[in-house]
Amino acid sequence: MMQLSDESLACIMRLSTYFASPEHHSRASYLESEPHSKLASVLVLLYEQAGNLRVLLTTRAKALRTHGGQTSLPGGKAEETDEDVIATAYREAFEEVSLPLTSPHIHTLGTLEPHPFHQLIVTPVVAFLTDNTILQELKASEREVQHIFTHPLEAILAPNLAAQSETLVPHGGEHWPYESEHHQHIDHVVKALGNMTYRLHCFQTSASPITGMTADVLPTLYERYAEGQLRSYEEITTAFKANQEVSVTVKTS
Repeated sequence: MMQLSDESLACIMRLSTYFASPEHHSRASYLESEPHSKLASVLVLLYEQAGNLRVLLTTRAKALRTHGGQTSLPGGKAEETDEDVIATAYREAFEEVSLPLTSPHIHTLGTLEPHPFHQLIVTPVVAFLTDNTILQELKASEREVQHIFTHPLEAILAPNLAAQSETLVPHGGEHWPYESEHHQHIDHVVKALGNMTYRLHCFQTSASPITGMTADVLPTLYERYAEGQLRSYEEITTAFKANQEVSVTVKTS
């Protein structure tokens, strides 16, 4: 592996330890019983630049039927030919941004907690890139991706750090219409989950804001949950089944 800063190495080692734990494997095993048609994956591709970890992101093409123009991790629905959720993540990344399907410089670390999303079960697959020249060869799919960009991972923990290394989009513009700078959250009351409050986070970037499921997926240390918010996939699906009425009202924060 390439020479990493102490901070980056510590983060990668923590992730590796987590993915190797028996507890993690027991939580991930229930995906095996889910129908293939319900599975999807996203790729959380990390790499180091100037001693700091960054994550690969895309702005979805505006013409897409769902979430056009929004920030996303490369990913999509599983296909029958995919061996597993990890294969799905890499295939989708290849289709969307031309990331090589196989490379000795892309190392799979493991999978994070699945997320329910539009009746799909989305599994984040975390990988680490050790040859940054591969990033120079990425090419956005005209049909699916408007823009490829990256963001410092540390700025998800401390959003104000982004301004120290990035030229952020203008405050008050199309990509950051929020009142605060760098980060904002909005609490939504979800009746379908027994009136649970869901906290939607938004992060200012050099392109479209990180929000929604993408903000939920990226590893965080701050308290990103609202009081009483359900956190695991099992908790969310259990609550949804118990509350069939689907409606969302916004509560200001």
